[in-house]
Amino acid sequence: MKKFALVIISTLFCIPLFAQKSSAFKDGEFLRYKMSYSGFLRAGSAILEVKEEEFRGKKVYHTKGTGWTSGMIKWFFEVDDVYESYFDKETLKPYLFKRKINEGGYKKHRITAFNYTSNTAYIQDFVEQKDTIVSIKNIQDMLSSFYYLRNKDVSKFKVGDEIKLDMFIDAQTYPFRLRFLGKEELRTRFGKVNTLMFRPLVQSGRVFKEEESVTIWITDDANKIPIRMKASLAVGSLRADLEAYKGLVNSFMNK
Repeated sequence: MKKFALVIISTLFCIPLFAQKSSAFKDGEFLRYKMSYSGFLRAGSAILEVKEEEFRGKKVYHTKGTGWTSGMIKWFFEVDDVYESYFDKETLKPYLFKRKINEGGYKKHRITAFNYTSNTAYIQDFVEQKDTIVSIKNIQDMLSSFYYLRNKDVSKFKVGDEIKLDMFIDAQTYPFRLRFLGKEELRTRFGKVNTLMFRPLVQSGRVFKEEESVTIWITDDANKIPIRMKASLAVGSLRADLEAYKGLVNSFMNK
């Protein structure tokens, strides 16, 4: 169960998305997701929020992602995750990343500060009670990547095309790829929605495994918000569906 819960929650916070202009999101954007097992048993919830703030004299977006299990799933495996990123409003480079998770008793509490003068990341680990400094280059953290790549143009993508990104997780940089699978019209609680389908691919043994069948559907409009995510399992599947939203910078285009 731990592996299955991590697939959906980590996917939601790690997958980069794409839009065709820089106004894909704004201060006040709020996305709430319902997570379910095999499409009917509620497994938990996840929320993504954006706020415009000032950090060390710079204008930044403070984004926050929270995820937790609920109902019967919580009895067997409890998840309580919080991710936060402070990234530059103009360049979208991350300045500070916070990760505090409790997944079935497996805990992590780390704060990472990025220094672009020395090209280093300073990681404070509050569980292991140690500090680490590592070199970085052209990275995004787990949350900033989500918003950074929403501003990329994929209008000319063909099936099989990929986007590559170096993502900083914990104290390491991981190569991340997102493969375009095509287009699909989805039936959702908001009506029929035109979507773009992607699949995340990373090095085996990392946050995900390439053999894991994780698919994400994002709205084929100017917002490029994830509207559904699905992880196919040996028995059944885990799914996350958008159930509420507000503060979108563009009108939500559904039929």
